[in-house]
Amino acid sequence: MCGIIGILGKGNVTDRLIDGLRRLEYRGYDSAGIAVLTDHGIERRRAEGKLDNLVDVLAADPVDGVTGIAHTRWATHGAPTTDNAHPHATEEVALVHNGIIENFKELREELIGRGRKFESETDTEVVAHLVSEHIEAGAEPREAVRKTLDRLHGAFALAIMFKRHPDMLIGARLGSPLVVGHGEGESYFGSDAIGLAPFTQRISYLEEGDMVVITRDSTLIYDKDDELIVRPVSESGASAAIMEKGNHRHFMLKEIYEQPIVVAQTLKSYLRRIDDCVAMPDMDFDLAGFDRVSIVACGTSSYVAMIGKYWIEKFARVPVEVDVASEFRYRDPVLSDKQLAIFISQSGETADTLAALKHCKAAGIRTAGIINVPTSSMAREVDLLLPTHAGPEIGVASTKAFTCQLAVMAAFATRIARDHGKLPAGEESEIVRQLSEAPEAMNMALGHDEEIAAMAGTIAEARDVLYLGRGPDYPMALEGALKLKEISYIHAEGYASGEMKHGPIALIDDKVPLIVIAPSGPLFEKTVSNMQEAQARGAQVVLISDADGIAKAGEGTIATIEMPKVHPLIAPLVYAIPVQLLAYHVAVAKGTDVDQPRNLAKSVTVE
Repeated sequence: MCGIIGILGKGNVTDRLIDGLRRLEYRGYDSAGIAVLTDHGIERRRAEGKLDNLVDVLAADPVDGVTGIAHTRWATHGAPTTDNAHPHATEEVALVHNGIIENFKELREELIGRGRKFESETDTEVVAHLVSEHIEAGAEPREAVRKTLDRLHGAFALAIMFKRHPDMLIGARLGSPLVVGHGEGESYFGSDAIGLAPFTQRISYLEEGDMVVITRDSTLIYDKDDELIVRPVSESGASAAIMEKGNHRHFMLKEIYEQPIVVAQTLKSYLRRIDDCVAMPDMDFDLAGFDRVSIVACGTSSYVAMIGKYWIEKFARVPVEVDVASEFRYRDPVLSDKQLAIFISQSGETADTLAALKHCKAAGIRTAGIINVPTSSMAREVDLLLPTHAGPEIGVASTKAFTCQLAVMAAFATRIARDHGKLPAGEESEIVRQLSEAPEAMNMALGHDEEIAAMAGTIAEARDVLYLGRGPDYPMALEGALKLKEISYIHAEGYASGEMKHGPIALIDDKVPLIVIAPSGPLFEKTVSNMQEAQARGAQVVLISDADGIAKAGEGTIATIEMPKVHPLIAPLVYAIPVQLLAYHVAVAKGTDVDQPRNLAKSVTVE
């Protein structure tokens, strides 16, 4: 959520600031702006909407300078207007901010009482005024920022520029990521390494509570106790090339098509084919010592958690609780030292999930993380990192990160079952074989793209769509409905198929498409009977199943989508593809912004 770029450069930084913001567009935003130090002081250019609007503003009213900061904003306090766009500035400072200042109202009233004038509705502007007050009272920049940070409650990543100190930027983080980039006679700030990739590969990741003062040739980092500290410099490995869609119309479609290869890459890290067993990264604890597992996640990742519950309980016979991260701490969960807490996040920076992780660590609970960014805050916090290898995911609606998370969860469920002595001889090798076949089956599923596109127009006309599934296909129904909502803006809901008759069937008529996820197998007949109850009441059914399932239940549907016949274990990975493709093609038919849907952000770094 939101993107920060800061550059202390040797030449004009305006174009480079825009280049950095382009690389952060995937995070989601609704306004953008830059501030540059010039001979006339701090000059800003800001615009509502897409980054191209800011480019147009700069073309009409250019600004040059060797020191600058830039931001893409996802609105929290105040509408996405030009006045509310970052950077915010006073005569003395300009700054950009990710996160939320929870006590901004009190601070704002206090500042207004002292005669300060505000031009925005944002929480961020109070930070600019607080720093300015201290500067105007004679404080040096570091002292001014430290005194300001001591007043702030909430979460923030800040990059601050000073009118009277053109060779310095100051940054700080608490609950929101910020990285420092090290160049040759230049220094940088960024929300992540991707934004800084064209400028440097040498990155330092700031820790919670850090404040940093950068010049063109030095970096001084102070920890939460205001003690000088050294944070390691690492090679980011982020590509400096602008991410391209290739031959695909959207990043989302490209990422859907990448799934067979990235799932194969992920599984390669966990499946030891020579021994037909699952291997885990090194860990200093025994999975057999846990008698309970909690899985915590948000959004799409929470559906991975639900499927993980089915797998772990089935294979390992270990009870599993699944929590939405934003609710976990607030129900005051009962925690045990024999409990393993697993956290799932694509970015590793999701604020709700990170807060839940810290809650467990404070209680002394062992933690594991299924995370796509190995340098993220969560990846550095967990006791056991279970990395996915999806690569950068640019489309806001998660696709390849989802299936890679499923692959890791399946491997983990197998390993904890083995460690608990619950896998009969030969069963682990059979699971490994089935998982190894998943990428090929996913590739076969992609072969139905055109027929899904052909039927999408029918669904695009609907105002409401329902999804049904049973067992692990119930979370897939939830995921299908979420994808459709996210990118097509059609209201959609997912239900456990047996729950249809307990209320939702009242919504059924001939204008409500019903998407039924029903691979043939032990749960097929029950799911189909629920589907037929809806058909009897006029439901327009799209059945997603294999050839056997379609032969048995395809009659009377408005469309069928045939999947390869697969083992129930890998069905969620394979059936993810048609629900993703259906949402994608419906959104294209409606003409929505597929990669950057309204109101959404890729990495949600506020609670």
